[in-house]
Amino acid sequence: MSTLRVTAEQLTIVEHPNADALELAQVGLYRAVVAKGEYRTGEFAVYIPEQAVLPEPLVAELGLTGRLAGGAANRVRAVRLRGELSQGIVCRPAVLAGTDLERASAADEDFAGRLGITKWVPPVPISMSGDVESAPDLLPWTDIENLKRYPDIFAPGDLVTVTEKLHGTACCLTYYAGSGAIHVTSKGLGSQRLALVESPGNLYWRAVRGHGLPQLAADLAGTLGATRVGIYGEVYGSGVQDLGYGLDARGGLPGYAAFDVCAEIGGRLSWLDPAELPVGDLPLVPRLHHGPFDLDQVLALARGKETVSGRGAHIREGVVVRTADGTYSPVIGGRAVAKVVSDAYLTRKGGTEYE
Repeated sequence: MSTLRVTAEQLTIVEHPNADALELAQVGLYRAVVAKGEYRTGEFAVYIPEQAVLPEPLVAELGLTGRLAGGAANRVRAVRLRGELSQGIVCRPAVLAGTDLERASAADEDFAGRLGITKWVPPVPISMSGDVESAPDLLPWTDIENLKRYPDIFAPGDLVTVTEKLHGTACCLTYYAGSGAIHVTSKGLGSQRLALVESPGNLYWRAVRGHGLPQLAADLAGTLGATRVGIYGEVYGSGVQDLGYGLDARGGLPGYAAFDVCAEIGGRLSWLDPAELPVGDLPLVPRLHHGPFDLDQVLALARGKETVSGRGAHIREGVVVRTADGTYSPVIGGRAVAKVVSDAYLTRKGGTEYE
């Protein structure tokens, strides 16, 4: 899930092809449906992204009572309005009247706190929860920003790898070469430097043990001369999320596919391409492209059917794009990595978003 930031953005207004009274306000590559004539190209407004939870007074002010997602009808999610995908909300809240939005945009000011907007946190099923312990030295996973929000992360021609994004739950393993110990955690718990105490019923530990990840991590640490190795993968199957990839994880072994590896070598952390590593039978997410970056190609790859099952069992969640050498991106202030989520995934019915 991306970082939640509510910012002022310069708009590009595009005609809505199916509604005379509506237009599309573009922020990056996102488009949000707005009333016709309310905004003009070049003007600044506040952009509230998907997964934002709004306070009730703001919901009412924006005329969205009963129209948002969630049990309290207060969560922003992607919807289709007259056939066009609308991602996020473009607005000028009354509390910001008099605020120089152009200056706020240049300063990259975050209005989430001032507007009382918080990030939606998915519920955690029992199979993914458990007792936790402090793990200050584990290597956690980080949020990935959406390429549609930050389309300039990559330059045309940059050498990139595009992999399929799986709809499961992120499993983070840290192996410590000195002691041979391992920590296993989720993305959410890992950000708090907490690890899950091993339990036979825990989904993450079932995947880690069932796919032999501790030995694979130990072999990799020995080969690389690393003191710590982090292996990040997606645990998937029916019973994990609503997209099951033709695999039942409730009674049998959950599916697992690694999407990233980090190693501490000589006191320095390096991100490594799992497909290029000298490691045994580490299951990997499908690689869809390795070569020059092309935005249109990446957007096209995010659509279509999944390839994990080998038979296109359902829609593809999307893709993840990484530079081949872990290049730093000044656009997002970190490693150049981004995701694109398919429109079909965003607007599917009955979806789950456990973390």
